[in-house]
Amino acid sequence: MSTAELHTLTGAYALHALPEDERREFERHLADCEACAQEVRELSATAARLGLAVAEAPPRELRERVLREITTVRQEAPPSHGRPGRTGGGGRTGRWSVYALAACIAAAAAFGGVAVWQNQVAQDARQEADRAQRQNQQLAQVLSAPDARTSSGELTGGARGTVVVSEQENRAVFLASGMAPPPSGKVYQIWFNDEGTMRSAGLMNPSASEDAVLLDGPVDRATGMGITVEPAGGSAEPTSDPVALMDFPTA
Repeated sequence: MSTAELHTLTGAYALHALPEDERREFERHLADCEACAQEVRELSATAARLGLAVAEAPPRELRERVLREITTVRQEAPPSHGRPGRTGGGGRTGRWSVYALAACIAAAAAFGGVAVWQNQVAQDARQEADRAQRQNQQLAQVLSAPDARTSSGELTGGARGTVVVSEQENRAVFLASGMAPPPSGKVYQIWFNDEGTMRSAGLMNPSASEDAVLLDGPVDRATGMGITVEPAGGSAEPTSDPVALMDFPTA
């Protein structure tokens, strides 16, 4: 295997996807190639975070509200020792039965609402986990693609970025380390550089100094990427000067 071919195996090696003979050959190459060693360290750190799922806890105020309302429901009185059947509308037992029935209905409605809410939360979490899993699978496919090419460079503020591009997958992944958090209410937005025209490629996690982003959309004619600081939620087009510009690696 040629040295040029060995340079393309960093993603597959980080994901333990190389056959045994290629792994041994690549590790011999790795001992003498600092550029590949750096890429393997960055890709391995990213791969370690790919299996994370999303979960949400019920809000504290919902539980407290239900418990508070339950304490306001009056308990049903003991049964009357008077004559059987004396439960007229003006009697004590009749009034307490109404309160008890109302309490049961309120409790059933409250806990029924909790159950519906919890079920919705569970469904949302499953959908988010499924979406994250699909994205992670696509990200891994790009990193381990046989034609994956990588390019690394220093970013603003001493951060480091690596972009991995696969023509076969028509996708790109951006890996960042040491990124300073964006200003409050802002987010880093990534853009494809389509021969001078910027096309949105997704948002970075504003709370992570290290991030792996599967760029949103196909690479197509893009020759590079840029990063700008945008309002939370992103922008339709760049509104600030780029904090980073990187060319995509070429064959």
